[in-house]
Amino acid sequence: MTGNDWLPVLVLLSSFVTGVAILLLPEERRATRSFLNLAGATVKVGLVAWMIAGIQAGERYQTRLALLPGLDLYFFTDGLTLLFATLSAVLWLLTTVYAIGYLADSHDQRRFFGFFSLCVTATMGVALAGNPITFLVFYELLTLSTWPLVIHEATPAALRGGRIYLTYTLAGGAVLFLATALLHATAGPVEFRPGGSLGPELLDAERARLLFALFVVGLGVKAALVPLHGWLPEAMVAPAPVSALLHAVAVVKAGAFGIVRVVYELFGVGYAAEIGVLHPLAIAASITIVYGSIRALGQENLKRRLAWSTVSQVSYITLGTALAGAITTTGGLVHLVHQGLMKITLFFCAGALAHGLGIHEIRELDGAGRKMPWTMAAFSVGAFGMIGTPPVAGFVSKWYLGVGAVAAGQRWAVVILVASTLLNAAYFLPLLHRAWFRQPAAGAREHAHGDPRLVVPPVTTALLSLAVGLAAGAAWSPLSWAEFVALGEFVR
Repeated sequence: MTGNDWLPVLVLLSSFVTGVAILLLPEERRATRSFLNLAGATVKVGLVAWMIAGIQAGERYQTRLALLPGLDLYFFTDGLTLLFATLSAVLWLLTTVYAIGYLADSHDQRRFFGFFSLCVTATMGVALAGNPITFLVFYELLTLSTWPLVIHEATPAALRGGRIYLTYTLAGGAVLFLATALLHATAGPVEFRPGGSLGPELLDAERARLLFALFVVGLGVKAALVPLHGWLPEAMVAPAPVSALLHAVAVVKAGAFGIVRVVYELFGVGYAAEIGVLHPLAIAASITIVYGSIRALGQENLKRRLAWSTVSQVSYITLGTALAGAITTTGGLVHLVHQGLMKITLFFCAGALAHGLGIHEIRELDGAGRKMPWTMAAFSVGAFGMIGTPPVAGFVSKWYLGVGAVAAGQRWAVVILVASTLLNAAYFLPLLHRAWFRQPAAGAREHAHGDPRLVVPPVTTALLSLAVGLAAGAAWSPLSWAEFVALGEFVR
C-alpha cells in the first residue's frame, strides 16, 4: 500500500493507540495521561487537515483490508467523510481539554479517558466507512465504547441510564446487522457511492422498501427518531463531557450520518424516491422535530431540556436529506456541523454551571450571568443559534432548509420549521431571562469555582458558531463544503 492508502488507518490509530496506552497506564499517572490525550487529539486534527489539503489537490485516500472471504473493511474519503471527520477531530480536541478539567478530581480516570479515545476511534470509523459492513463494525464499536462513559459515575441512576442506553442501541444494532446481512445476501457486496449503489437491477421495489425500513430503524435509534429516542434523555446521567460528545459528535450524529449515507450513497436519491420511501422518512423527521421541542418545554432539569432539544434538532439533518432537493440537502448537511458546534457549547456550559455554581435545575439559573459571564455568554450564543437567530450558525441551517423546501415544492416543511423555531424560543429564552435579568435566590452560591479549562472550550465553540454563521459565504465555511458535497456528489 502507498502512503495515501495508510492515511485513513493512521486517522483511526491516532485515537486507538492513545486509548489502549491510557488503559494500560497506572491510575496515578495523570500528567502522562493528559499528555497522551492532547497529543492524540492534536495528531488527529493534523491528519484530517492533511487529508483535506490532499482532497483539494486531487488526491484519493482509501484502504481495503480483508475481513472475511468476499467481505472487506473498506475506508475511503469523500466530501461527506471529511465534513464529519473534521467536526469530530476538532471537537474531540476541545472536549479533551474540557474533560481533563471537569474530571480533575474524579475517580477511574484511566477507564474514562481510555474509552473516551476508543469512542472517537469508532466515530472516525463510521465517518471513513466505505461500505455497509465497515459501517456496521464501527457503529457497534461505538455502542460498546460509549457505554462505560455513560455509567462512569456508577450511581444507581447512572447504571439505570446505562442499561436503557445499551438496550436501545444494541437492539438498533441488531436491526442494522439484519439489514446489512439481508443486503449482502440479496445484492452481494456493495459500497457507498455517490448517486447510490442499488437500483432495480439488484433489488425489486418490495425488497428495497423492506431493506430501507430496516436500515432507517437500525440507524434511527442512535439518531433518536421518535419513537426510537427513549435512551437519549436517560443517558443524561453521564458526565458533562460525555453528554457533550454524545449530542454533538458521536452517537446521535453517527445515526444521522448513517441515514445520509443510506439515502444518497447506498440507495441513491433517485431510486429512494422511486420506491416511495423518502416522504415517510420526512414525516418521521418532522414528527420528531415537533415532539422533541414540546417535550423540552416541560423539562425542569437543564441537561434533560438540552437532551430533548437534541432529539428535535438532529432530525433537521434527516429532514433535509429526505426532502431530497439540492438546497435542503445543503441545509441538512451543514446542520451536521452547525448543530454540533452549538450543542456542544450548551453542554459544555451546563457542565461548567454545575461544576462552578452547583446548578442542575433551571430554577437555579437566576443571576448566573453575573457570576459566570463568559460561560453564560457562550450559552446565550448557543441558545440563540438553536432558535435560528442571525448571524449564528443555526440561522444558516434553517434558512437553507426553508428555502430548499419551497424550491422542492414541499411547503409544508416550512410550517414545521416555523413551529420548531417558536418552540425553541419558548424553551430557551426563559433560561436566558433567568440568568441575565433575575436576582440570585437566597442561599445560592455567591462565587463560582472557576477553571479556565471549563471556560475556554465553550467560548471557543460559541465563537466558532458565530464565525461559521457570519462567514457562511467564505470558501472555507462548512456551508461551502456542504454545497460542494450536495451539488458535486449527491445531486446528479
